[in-house]
Amino acid sequence: MFRSLFTAASGMIAQQLNLDNIANNLANSGTTGFRRRRLQFQDTLYQNLVMPGSAATQQTNVAAGLQIGLGTRSVASEIIQSQGDFNQTGNPLDLTIQGQGFFQVTLPSGEIAYTRSGAFHLDAQGNIVTADGNPIQPAVTIPAGATAISIGADGTVTVTQPGQSQAQQVGSIQLAIFPNPGGLNSIGSNLFLATTSSGDPVIGTPGDSNGLGTLQQGVLEQSNVSVVEEFVQMVLAQRSYEANSRVVSAASEMLQQLNTVGR
Repeated sequence: MFRSLFTAASGMIAQQLNLDNIANNLANSGTTGFRRRRLQFQDTLYQNLVMPGSAATQQTNVAAGLQIGLGTRSVASEIIQSQGDFNQTGNPLDLTIQGQGFFQVTLPSGEIAYTRSGAFHLDAQGNIVTADGNPIQPAVTIPAGATAISIGADGTVTVTQPGQSQAQQVGSIQLAIFPNPGGLNSIGSNLFLATTSSGDPVIGTPGDSNGLGTLQQGVLEQSNVSVVEEFVQMVLAQRSYEANSRVVSAASEMLQQLNTVGR
């Protein structure tokens, strides 16, 4: 009975963490380029009361054994990399990646971060930056007074200046792809950092043979969170938590009955 208390408690703790993850997904259902996470669980150690395959007699072995599980634990929060819906904005600095890949962003520390959010802006010097002011990598600067900004599917950035009829190329946007994007480290602000699990980034031109997606101008990728699916997962987490709490109550009642024996 003491064992059942701790086993059920592990299930309640796991479902509490699962609910925390669901809450984060729902909170970011409107965040541009957000990637939802899915919690993964594992069973924990087993207490071997009778080891499977142990000798029953000199001629026979135990067929199944007797093992009692000691609960569950959370082991990973997998990043789901499915494509989010597209939202047409008409803003020339709003970009979306149709397919795989990440925009590269230079942090104040000089480190390169990666994002799926293409909601870009211009700073005081005309550099294309994120909402936090971090410039994209490689840097692209829009000349002052440019009347039109065009970004092609391959990342080529051209502008039209007053008095000129021909567009002028001012830079090119490159994308990064990872062997295991699920191994990226989320640091907030729609940014990821590379890790040993994600592997080193492969940098290339949008739409090239490395499997990189193409760019679309004036479009933003929305969060890939399905609100309906998250509500279903929330109900399942709630019911699992409730079931484990009933095990705790049942074990408590059995212990109470045991304490009254002999009185």
